Amino acid sequence: VNNPPVSAGGAPVAQEFPCGNCGAKLHYDAGAQAMKCPYCGFQQPIPQSQQHPASGGGREIPIEEGMRMAARGLGTAVTQVSCNDCGANVSVTPGEQTAKCAFCGSHKVMAQEAAGTAIRPESMVPFKVDKNAANKAFEDWLGSLWFRPNDLKKMAKLHELGGVYIPFWTFDAWVRSNWTADAGYYYYETEYYTDANGNRASRQVQRTRWEFASGWRNDFFDDTLVCASKGLPQELVEKFQTFDTKQLTPYQPQFLAGWRAETYAVDLMPAWGTGQEKMAEVQRGRCGRDVPGDTHRNLVVQNYFSAVTFKHILLPIWIAAYRYNDKPYQFLVNGQTGEVVGKAPWSFWKIFLTCLAVLTISIGGYLIY
Repeated sequence: VNNPPVSAGGAPVAQEFPCGNCGAKLHYDAGAQAMKCPYCGFQQPIPQSQQHPASGGGREIPIEEGMRMAARGLGTAVTQVSCNDCGANVSVTPGEQTAKCAFCGSHKVMAQEAAGTAIRPESMVPFKVDKNAANKAFEDWLGSLWFRPNDLKKMAKLHELGGVYIPFWTFDAWVRSNWTADAGYYYYETEYYTDANGNRASRQVQRTRWEFASGWRNDFFDDTLVCASKGLPQELVEKFQTFDTKQLTPYQPQFLAGWRAETYAVDLMPAWGTGQEKMAEVQRGRCGRDVPGDTHRNLVVQNYFSAVTFKHILLPIWIAAYRYNDKPYQFLVNGQTGEVVGKAPWSFWKIFLTCLAVLTISIGGYLIY
């Protein structure tokens, strides 16, 4: 199952998964956590991979080996749909009629043949939150928002959630950080002055003594996530806090049956550059806290990365892309944990009237006083 048959040229042959009861195509069902027939309801468990059984996080690949190790294609029949507005490329099951983009809601989508040359994911987290639960989370989220247009909940009823496997890279690395800085130590001096009544008075004034300081630290980063999607806004993706990469399972094409999967738009080495920036930002904060004294300035950090490994993975996200006043907004549900992040339009008049009410109350209280 995990090693699909190959053609004479060495490319993987797309697999299909027929129902053992009626012969229709099985789909992966998030609620059942199994393959399920949409017609007769027959269920079939997904066999555990023998290639590299799940071991709490998936197989790590040294970055030096890079792309030359990786298998190509998704190992199952797909058609690629490209959006002319946001640029996302999404793989859908053959025969699926897609009228709009799953990411931005645009109707300017175009079907094209999938190249089958993209690096195959090593690991993935299958959907665990089903569509009903995700849709309920969407409605609850909209209902909890303040200062939003009154017709926003009505729009939620008109919208259809779509589940998409989103490509990510993860990076592990040891980072040695050498730092230098000016460490500041507070001390106090007595200052004499003349007050408003002409009397001589004193007060304590804080001063800072600066001393050169240096140090180093060595830290391990485990599964630093870098989103490889082109369709999702990074400010939303970065808000997700609950993806558990320890629950990764080896990639199997069965999990994609009946689901969409975006092809990565950020390649391995550019993604590693982003991963380095993320790690460097964390290290700068850690080194700043290592500087002795009460404060510091002129912090300089040099980072050295070693034992770098990566994984290409798919993570499950439910996406609600809708338009309000012809502007796209997105709502995302973590398909593993149910965590919600999203964007929604503001109501100018609700904000204006609230500010006016607060100002009126403040002025009234001042006049009474």
